[in-house]
Amino acid sequence: MQGLLLVNLGSPASPSTVDVKHFLREFLSDQNVVTMPRWLWQPILNGIVLPLRSWRSATFYADEWTDQGSPIIFNTQKLTMAVQKQLPDWQVNMAMTYGQPNIHESLKKMKSNGCDRIVVMSLFPEYTLSTTQSIIDQVRASQIKVDFIDRFYQEKVYQEALAQKINSAWSIKNYDQLFISYHGIPSREIKQGDPYLDECKESTQAIIKLLDVPRDRIKMVFQSKFGPLPWLKPYLKNSLLEAVQMGKRNILIVAPSFVTDCLETIEEDYVQNYQAFRANGGQNLDIVEALNDDPKFVKMIADIAQKRVNHE
Repeated sequence: MQGLLLVNLGSPASPSTVDVKHFLREFLSDQNVVTMPRWLWQPILNGIVLPLRSWRSATFYADEWTDQGSPIIFNTQKLTMAVQKQLPDWQVNMAMTYGQPNIHESLKKMKSNGCDRIVVMSLFPEYTLSTTQSIIDQVRASQIKVDFIDRFYQEKVYQEALAQKINSAWSIKNYDQLFISYHGIPSREIKQGDPYLDECKESTQAIIKLLDVPRDRIKMVFQSKFGPLPWLKPYLKNSLLEAVQMGKRNILIVAPSFVTDCLETIEEDYVQNYQAFRANGGQNLDIVEALNDDPKFVKMIADIAQKRVNHE
């Protein structure tokens, strides 16, 4: 039997400060995420970052938490179930890089259930050290042989599905500008050879060609900055405030880095960025819904998994 494991970032088990602290410790201890030497970073993490950040992050998670639990978990579950319907002869599971269900246990379970050929697919469209490489490292540590899909931003069906979402949202209101907002990473990672920025630019250019949005109203930006180091610019929040100062008070945001709605799209964009935008004179700030279990996206995942198995 063939298996497909879809891997997303992860979530705390609950929005409690204890669970959020546990999740952040796992996440921020990953040396692909924070590349400082462990001997230097761990005292900072445990002595400063976790005590100060855990309770604050817990309030953000509490704001986005629903009766179904964590949005990133249940949205990834819905996506997984939809892909399973497209691949009835496969076993399709999901795992999280941090938190549960974890990659190692998920792969072991699939092997014990009879999967002799497993495809692992990162749900991050573009490759970057801090997300994709962490998945690869955990898969390698499991010592289970798999085929790996490490990016899909270049897939035409993905671009079309995202463009369709954007065009549909853009047509509803008279927006002044569209921000295509990617998750940021430290600028020094690009200087060290990470291809992420180039892939974001390629993805943006491909999507723009499919949009019914004037090119002079489109801007690529980056969000979710963490820590004191410079990250990829321009920053989304700064760009929003600059737009308001220029009289652009109706903004649409799409966040291609996040294929399922999660903390960054729900809390960071809908709440934090919205509040700053409104406080400075903005009027309408809307966010394009993530692909989630969009039928085109679901079929694309099934198709590229099958191609990976059939062509190798």
